[in-house]
Amino acid sequence: MAKAKAYKNLIAGEWVQSSSGNTFDNHNPADRRELVGSFQESTSEDVERAVAAACEAYSHWRLTPAPKRGEILFRLGEILTHRKEEIACDMTREMGKILLETRGDVQEAIDMAYWMAGEGRRMYGHTTPSELRDKFNMSVRMPVGVCGIISPWNFPIAIPSWKMLPALVCGNTCVFKPASDAALTAVHLMEAFEEAGLPKGVANLVTGSGSQAGSAVVEHKDVRVVSFTGSTSTGRIVAQTCARDFKKCNLEMGGKNAILVMEDANLELAVDGALWGGFGTSGQRCTASSRVIVHKNVYQKFVSSLVERTRKLRVGNGLDPEIEMGPVVSEKQKESILQWLAIGQKEGARLLCGGKALEGGSYQHGHFIEPTIFGDVDPHMQIAQEEIFGPVVSVIPCSTFQEAIEIGNSVRYGLSAAIYTQDINQAFVAIRELNTGIVYVNAPTTGAEIHLPFGGTKETGNGHREAAEAALDVFSEWKAVYLDFSGHLQRAQID
Repeated sequence: MAKAKAYKNLIAGEWVQSSSGNTFDNHNPADRRELVGSFQESTSEDVERAVAAACEAYSHWRLTPAPKRGEILFRLGEILTHRKEEIACDMTREMGKILLETRGDVQEAIDMAYWMAGEGRRMYGHTTPSELRDKFNMSVRMPVGVCGIISPWNFPIAIPSWKMLPALVCGNTCVFKPASDAALTAVHLMEAFEEAGLPKGVANLVTGSGSQAGSAVVEHKDVRVVSFTGSTSTGRIVAQTCARDFKKCNLEMGGKNAILVMEDANLELAVDGALWGGFGTSGQRCTASSRVIVHKNVYQKFVSSLVERTRKLRVGNGLDPEIEMGPVVSEKQKESILQWLAIGQKEGARLLCGGKALEGGSYQHGHFIEPTIFGDVDPHMQIAQEEIFGPVVSVIPCSTFQEAIEIGNSVRYGLSAAIYTQDINQAFVAIRELNTGIVYVNAPTTGAEIHLPFGGTKETGNGHREAAEAALDVFSEWKAVYLDFSGHLQRAQID
């Protein structure tokens, strides 16, 4: 295979090597023989330079009129539209999910670019009447400063766009540390920013490990906002570190999402949803439908159909248009999933299909796991409580709607939930009672759109939301403004 390119960091508008002089390699998870690229193993020194560049750029970027900032984001959307297929193909090569999904990943960034471009001309504050005569009151959004952006590999352009684009339109600057398994997609995004005319230093890229580059971003005192998507255990460390310096901190972490299938559900539609929600991105989504809670009156029929459909899923290289599920992202991820499969069987869950790695033949050079279903799962089993982040679905029987709600809420996460039912009253009760940040009716737990807030409850997050107008609250501060034109002292409530 052709020699892969060596990619650099982007700091202060220049593509530069890391101060360490070291690089790491990114291999195709469908075929480890293919080297996708080599990337910089950045250090705290590189992060220091990137933050300094972002600080310098902030002084003029925050004063650039917001509509002008929005125009650059609009151009970004146009560039990503033009480069969509190229970026999607490279994304499949570096992190594995099928081309149909990587195209959608790029489209999400395009949609976010257009949405946030419009915020450059909105970004509404409020005007309110004063309680005193000859006085005018209003509120406005102000930028915060340098934002540290730390993103995962499973949505390597969509999630950075949820973070960086609202940060930029609000007038902040960014230091972006992507996941190492998706560094090439991050490079493509930065190239698109350059082409769109983003001034030097406004967005900076440092690749490398979380323990080195990621920690340096979180700990830097000049970084005033940290936006992190990843595991709950790492998110807890990020939150504790930010608290020491009173930084704003936005966390999007784990999920153990449930589909509730009621006895009146359209079962064919529910099976479609469970397949897509459970095995899309090889189950490597924080919103994956990893639990399916099924009413006992339709349990056997539902399970039989789900198993039959799952066994027919075509697994392989995501660049093949016939493939329906790609590899998992790495050997480490594969080994972790295999350990969970062993735990499920040890706990007594009934293995209905899958349960092992796919090896030999076209699979011999990749990280492939069979799409797996466990049946008759007790809701207290580890496989029903902990995030596996792989193509593993636990089917849990229930006797009543209320029991289904209780099982759905019985985990420490609260990102997404779904219910399949024809009963509109039952659907609205589920919307109210499911303790999650997102609820779907007659759809799986995946498929968020950028014009609604994204995020969860409990150990999924820390109360903030991404996407839509809600994202502006992470990357801006409210300033209240009082204009008194009375010509004499007025003492608010005293007068």
